[in-house]
Amino acid sequence: MTTLAGDTGSSGADASADKPRSIRPGVPVSDRVFRAIARGGGILMLVIMLGIAGFLGQQAAPALGVFGWHFFTVQTWEGEHLGVLGVITGTLLVAVVAIVVSFPLAMFTALYIAEYSPRWLRRTLIAVLDLMAAVPSVVYGLWGFAVLQNNTIYLSRWLHTYLGFLPFFHVDTDPHAALWDKSMYTSSIFISGLVVSLMVIPIACSVMREVFSQAPQGEREAALALGGTRWGMVRAVVLPFGRGGIIGGTMLGLGRALGETIAITYILSPDFSVHFRILEKGGSTISSLIANRFGDATGVQVSALLAAGLTLFAITLVVNMIAGFVVARSRSGAATEI
Repeated sequence: MTTLAGDTGSSGADASADKPRSIRPGVPVSDRVFRAIARGGGILMLVIMLGIAGFLGQQAAPALGVFGWHFFTVQTWEGEHLGVLGVITGTLLVAVVAIVVSFPLAMFTALYIAEYSPRWLRRTLIAVLDLMAAVPSVVYGLWGFAVLQNNTIYLSRWLHTYLGFLPFFHVDTDPHAALWDKSMYTSSIFISGLVVSLMVIPIACSVMREVFSQAPQGEREAALALGGTRWGMVRAVVLPFGRGGIIGGTMLGLGRALGETIAITYILSPDFSVHFRILEKGGSTISSLIANRFGDATGVQVSALLAAGLTLFAITLVVNMIAGFVVARSRSGAATEI
């Protein structure tokens, strides 16, 4: 009887041990804290952005109430005749010139640093790029005004001479004249775009280089093992993998180009009319307009300048939304997945 009772007790213990235990997934405290901080940071940035948009909209309402939609179609900024059509055009043209110049330089520099440069040189090049990104924009503006502008007018004249049949490269002067007018080629959108491109290159190059360096090593070696050249490996593996980084870096540089102020203010000669001749003297951007006119503005002019700032805010927001959509559809590594 005792033995049977003992057997019964052990059988009961085994049966209770075989019961499935309830598993409750517990989130560590550190993960919960990190999640809360990340969520709070995202919400805070959204609140700040909405606050900026609300402030600009409130301050711009009087000017928009006075001028209406004509504020976006008028090409002058004198007295009570205020409009931003010319400065919007100038802003976009400066940004386009900056991106056209900086994109190939940034991408090929990033490829050289990530794929071709010796290890001892790579750190030096990265440090130089980081130093370029840290240089204040006022220094770029002064250098562009004192040095770059005086030498770029010869390039502008050459472009006018051989590509002047294109509207963008036409200047209202004779490039073949013995005493050609140098002042017609100074303070132009083209020179401003070149200066801004120097500020865009380190930002875009850093993003592209970081993405290129993360290309899968196994696929690199497989491409080389199949007899491919280094450039063939870069074209088949690195560039498709880094497509998202290329687009993201370019759009990040575009955002910097749209909002640049001081460097453009030093170089660009104010002209509020709409003209697409980027080599010709004159032009204006939204940021330079605000910097030049805000100190002397009174009454409705202050509201009009804030309305111009709201316009720039909307343009930048749209560009970033488009960039986010494009990057989401071409994430890095998507083209290399099997």
